Amino acid sequence: MTQWEAQEADGRGSAGGAGGRERKGPRPRDPRLAAELLRRMAEDQRLRQIPYDRWTEETRDELRRIDRENAAWLKAVTEAHGWPGRSLVGHEAATAAWLLALHAGPAFQIRALELLTDAVVAGDADPVHLAYLTDRCLTSRGEPQRYGTQYYDPGDGGGIRLCPVSDPANLDARRAALGLGPQAEYDASIRRGAG
Repeated sequence: MTQWEAQEADGRGSAGGAGGRERKGPRPRDPRLAAELLRRMAEDQRLRQIPYDRWTEETRDELRRIDRENAAWLKAVTEAHGWPGRSLVGHEAATAAWLLALHAGPAFQIRALELLTDAVVAGDADPVHLAYLTDRCLTSRGEPQRYGTQYYDPGDGGGIRLCPVSDPANLDARRAALGLGPQAEYDASIRRGAG
C-alpha cells in the first residue's frame, strides 16, 4: 500500500475514506512509541512510492527486509501494549501501526486483526483500518474479501484486478458500515493511482 492509499483509507484522500474529517485527539500517552511508528511507516513507504512496474529485485529484497523487521518489532509492541491505538500513540501513529500490520506476514496479520478488532470495538482504532486488514487476511488465505480493498496484478499486461469479493450485491453496504465510500469510487481512485 502506498502513502496515497493509506491517506485514502485514513479519510484524507478523495474517495473511499471517511470524507476528510478531522482526526485530532488527545496527546498520545506514549509519544516515543508514536514517533517510532511514524519513522517506521516513512521507511515502509519510501520504496513503495516507486511505481510497481519499476521495482527491481533489489527493491523487492529491501521491502521484504523492511517488512520482516517491522513485523517483528510490531509483534513485540503488541505483546507489550496490545494494539497501539489512538489513546496510546495518537491517530497518525495508530495509522502507521495498521500500515505495518498490512505489510507483515499472514501469521502476524491474523493476530493483529484480533487486536485491531478489539481496539475498534473499544473506539480506539479506525474501523476503516479493520476493513483493509480483514480483506488482507482473507485474500492471503485465498478467500473472498468482504470490503473490496484488495487488488492484484496477474502480470498479463491487463492491469490490476479486484480480488474476489463475497456477496458483491451488498458490498457497498458493508463498506459504508465501516466508513468506506462506494466501491466504484474507490476502484476509480485505485486505478488512477496504479496507472
